[in-house]
Formats: sequence, structure tokens, C-alpha cells
Amino acid sequence: MGFGVSAACAVGALVAAAGVVAMALPGRPQPWPVHLMRRAAGATAWAAAAVYSLGASTVLMSEHAFGDGANSMPAPACRDGFDPATMEGLSHHRSSFLPLRFDCVREDGSVYSSDPDYVWMNGASASLALSAALFVIGAGYASELRARKAAVTS
Repeated sequence: MGFGVSAACAVGALVAAAGVVAMALPGRPQPWPVHLMRRAAGATAWAAAAVYSLGASTVLMSEHAFGDGANSMPAPACRDGFDPATMEGLSHHRSSFLPLRFDCVREDGSVYSSDPDYVWMNGASASLALSAALFVIGAGYASELRARKAAVTS
């Protein structure tokens, strides 16, 4: 289900990106900079949601696999694909959704990540969300600037 949400958000991002590209075509709505920033905000917000939901579903799957029948302790995400030296002394795991992570903890307190992809997922979703917020602020600023300019000329 988590990958379905991510796929739906990705489709939303593509549709919104098509709206951004449509601003280059003749017959675009006026004032076009405001519409462009609003559409870009939608596209980046959908993209942020797609990346975040992909990472959240990965954390959920790792959490679900833990304690789910035989050979599930320690968490399979902490064992699969790691050499025995890395897994030595593995005691438990910690998971988080903000920021996305599924950390494996050894008895000595040292930690290693179960998946290095969480780094780019956190960075990409935060950057895209920040970009969406800046586009919204920019669109509001452009509208305000346009309204002030119209008030001065009338």
C-alpha cells in the first residue's frame, strides 16, 4: 500500500509538472509568473510527498518484518546484506519517520543504518518541501507586488 501511495504522488507530480510546462505554450493564463509559481509549488509538493511516502513505506516494511515469525529477530533489515563483522553484537533497532531512518544498534551503543537510501530520501523530501514553500511564498509576494503596482498607477 505504501508503494501505491508513492506511485500516486509521483503521478500527481508528473501531472503538476505538465502544468508547469504548459506555461511555456501560447494562451497561458495571466499573470503567468504567479500561475507558474503556483503550479511549480504543486509539482514540488507532490514530488516531496512521493519521495517521503516511499521512505516511510520502507521504514514500515522493516518494522513489520521485525517480530513477524521465525528468523525475524534481530530485524531482517539489520541482517540482510551485511557481513558478519558489521552485525556482530547486534542488540536492537530504532526506527523513525521524521527523519526517515531504521537504525541498527549494537550492544556497545554503536549504530549503523539498515539502508543508506534514507539519506537521499530525507534530503530530497526536505529540499522539495522547502522549494514548494518558497514557490508559495514567491507567488504570494508576486501577487502582492502586482496589487501594489496596480494601486499606485490608478
